Amino acid sequence: MRKPQKRITDLAVIFAILDSCHVGRLGTTSSDGWPMIKPVNFARDGWILYFHCAVQGEKLDDIRRDSRVCFEVDLPVAYVKGAPDTPCRAEYLYRSVIIRGRATKVEERGEKIRALDALMGKYQPETLFTGYRDDKLEITGIVRIDIDDLSGKEELGKDTIREQALQLLASGNPLPVVLEHS
Repeated sequence: MRKPQKRITDLAVIFAILDSCHVGRLGTTSSDGWPMIKPVNFARDGWILYFHCAVQGEKLDDIRRDSRVCFEVDLPVAYVKGAPDTPCRAEYLYRSVIIRGRATKVEERGEKIRALDALMGKYQPETLFTGYRDDKLEITGIVRIDIDDLSGKEELGKDTIREQALQLLASGNPLPVVLEHS
């Protein structure tokens, strides 16, 4: 990372970003050798990410060809307005995580259920699910990403803007918001 002061070194913060972001972007290599990025819903279980997909398709074809993947999430915090006489003071505050890992299709029923429980727990935590029908499990693809490397990065501004950004992150209120320099 070119600017080490932007690196997030606290693993708990990195995991919190992953757990709070609803959409991640999966990077694979397509059959023609070009990079391919696809948005996916995902859930984390320790050092593993899971997402669901069709049982056949481009994502799985790419993963079978080369299991190495990249995965990215970003958490927009705030847009800070510039003023007519100081447009360069406009800035975008964010946190992000980039992962490199290896992806595999999950075949084992127990792990599929564990992955689906993690996904449902993330996206619908208020509901207790009691089971998954076998016919639905058969037509649901699950991919596991074993994390080899991850890095977090943030730009939260300086001085009072940074203080406001940290308060916003701690508040649990919907993000992003618009801030103005004082």
